[in-house]
Amino acid sequence: MHEGVVSRHSPRGRLLLLSSAVLWSTSGLLVKSPPLASLPAADRALMVALFRALIAGLCLVPFVAWRRARFHKRMLPMIVSFAAMNFLFVAAMTRTTAAAAIFLQYTATGWAFLFGALFLKERVTRENLLALGFGLAGIAWIVGGQWDTDQFAGIMLALGSGLAYGGVIVSLRALHEEDSAWLVVLNHLVSALVLVPWLVGREILPSGQQWTVLAVLGVFQMGLPYVLFARGVATVPAQEAGLITLLEAILNPFWVWLFWGEEVAISTWLGGGLILAGLLVRYVVFRAR
Repeated sequence: MHEGVVSRHSPRGRLLLLSSAVLWSTSGLLVKSPPLASLPAADRALMVALFRALIAGLCLVPFVAWRRARFHKRMLPMIVSFAAMNFLFVAAMTRTTAAAAIFLQYTATGWAFLFGALFLKERVTRENLLALGFGLAGIAWIVGGQWDTDQFAGIMLALGSGLAYGGVIVSLRALHEEDSAWLVVLNHLVSALVLVPWLVGREILPSGQQWTVLAVLGVFQMGLPYVLFARGVATVPAQEAGLITLLEAILNPFWVWLFWGEEVAISTWLGGGLILAGLLVRYVVFRAR
């Protein structure tokens, strides 16, 4: 019966997933936009990460099944991982190219495989090992190509965001019986609140135009895509959903190049290609057999 539901509704589900990937892909476009780029460099990542998460979390509050919402200590690794990912990804976006930031965040699949095998005792498979190998090769290309440039710090931040995202994925697997909307809202709001102390006492706050971009980031780049993804993945097989959302990694640097003319090092494209190739092999080649 489940397969029948997936087959009957998958065209709409694919469209929802495609829409979520396109909206998620605008993170680089918005973070690197002139209004946000004009924020003081020392405060930019902090401010964007805080208000993006806060606005997204508030937007998703109506979707929470509050009767199922609860908090317990098993959620702490997820919350810590998400808070780290939120800040590190935005910080990476401000200190390196959008391509490097998004490609390295997609190494989360490999880290999730390792964490799952270590902490959840999940089965080790050939496809996961192969994807991990491609991912490590991709990391080597990106890091090796930028180690002696002024973008190296951003590369390390992006690598950290991928590692943290892997922790989020494994934590969500362990908490699969909890209400997913509640977990997402909890992650976003806590991620914002932990950054508030760094803004206390600072005189600078976003201006009117900057508030507009931050609102778009929170609502349309973070909040709405989650709703679309949650509804789409309910009627599309998980492997296909993962492939569709890979479009985010391709479109993200494209938008930044198209609108802001950001150039990307060849080593980043090669490394990113290896990371995405590993995911394609995992989801397409092995799943097709």
